[in-house]
Amino acid sequence: MLDPATTALLRAVLDEVCEHISSHDTGARAHVASKMLEAAARGDISRERLKQIGREALTEAPTMWR
Repeated sequence: MLDPATTALLRAVLDEVCEHISSHDTGARAHVASKMLEAAARGDISRERLKQIGREALTEAPTMWR
């Protein structure tokens, strides 16, 4: 279970990474969130690293998600 500070950080970074993604494109956001959660579970919780992971997740998402 993640602490409240980490959860808030993940939400903020997710919003930042997905700022150009339509709010209706829940698939892309879910994909990015999943990758970021995996990283946080491994203890990788620096803001910059989470942003990098999120951006990488967007580029590897199927084209219908971009």
